[in-house]
Amino acid sequence: MKGIILAGGSGTRLYPMTQVVSKHLLPIYDKPLIYYPLSVLMLAGIQDILIISTPEDTPIYEKLFKNGCELGLHISYKVQEKPRGLAEAFILGEDFIGDDRVCLILGDNVFYGQDLTKILRKVISSDSSSVIFGYPVKDASAFGVVEFDKNRNVISIEEKPKEPKSNYAVPGLYFYDNSVVDIAKRILPSERGEIEITSINNYYLEHEQLKVELLGRGMAWLDTGTPQGMLKASEYVEAVQSRQGFYIACLEEIAWRRGFIDDAQLRLIGDKLKMTDYGKYILSLLDEEHK
Repeated sequence: MKGIILAGGSGTRLYPMTQVVSKHLLPIYDKPLIYYPLSVLMLAGIQDILIISTPEDTPIYEKLFKNGCELGLHISYKVQEKPRGLAEAFILGEDFIGDDRVCLILGDNVFYGQDLTKILRKVISSDSSSVIFGYPVKDASAFGVVEFDKNRNVISIEEKPKEPKSNYAVPGLYFYDNSVVDIAKRILPSERGEIEITSINNYYLEHEQLKVELLGRGMAWLDTGTPQGMLKASEYVEAVQSRQGFYIACLEEIAWRRGFIDDAQLRLIGDKLKMTDYGKYILSLLDEEHK
């Protein structure tokens, strides 16, 4: 399976912070925001990853991650000249996707929870053509809302409904089979001039091929679209790391635990960063392993 991170857009809701810096490079506590969606793909066991961003920001991501080999990944890049909708990611990524299935995650989504890895592996090992996620929220009218039956077959998806048919919002994480590329090509732009991800989901829904996986208690999906959201997400990450002693979205740790890199590679990274708390944490992983 291939993975795509869509990290484009102008981040206008975060102005003036995003006047010269991509919102996906702004910090959530001690890491750039883009570390968090990348960690989700890595937890799912995905090593072939495409980052799609703006002409101005793509070179910065290339400088940050290079080709991904230090993390045992294969990272490539694609420029989205203008924001033309989430579903354009599949058209831009056609050559990258090839004959594989694909997971799309939005670059500003932060997921965390004890069962996250188990849920991701379950979805990848399933034979479902398409899977979206449902996250319980107090006020569903502010989100895209998914309605589903007892077998988790999707009945409807509505965007910011006045009277939601469920309290489950749809976060920016999607799994599709290879036909999503052709589906995206056939979709007409909306009134906003964008190729909407909702149109992709509705196509699968009309063909009774859309499933929902629920993210329940113990799972966190954090909003980073506003300054308040970024602050709360940072406070959440700081609290977990300070109280429990392990890091959220430590890419090097995930790569090591998933077997993408070995002890020697992890130590090399840790030694380069040993003057920082982040580097000391990486080295502590090896010390704990060999006690």
